[in-house]
Amino acid sequence: MLNLHVENKQIFVGDVRIVGVASSSVFLIGDTEVISLSSMFDTPAESVIISPFVPLPSEG
Repeated sequence: MLNLHVENKQIFVGDVRIVGVASSSVFLIGDTEVISLSSMFDTPAESVIISPFVPLPSEG
């Protein structure tokens, strides 16, 4: 179990630029009491790779 202590203070966010996401990502600004996670595939089943490794593009 994860125990997290948070001290709420003022926050101002001007601009956010996201250049990429990981295979599992959460982006949050502000307060929340509950984060519910879900998973969905938007690709055909034959192109899904089930593996503990994420394929990386070849360098070159």
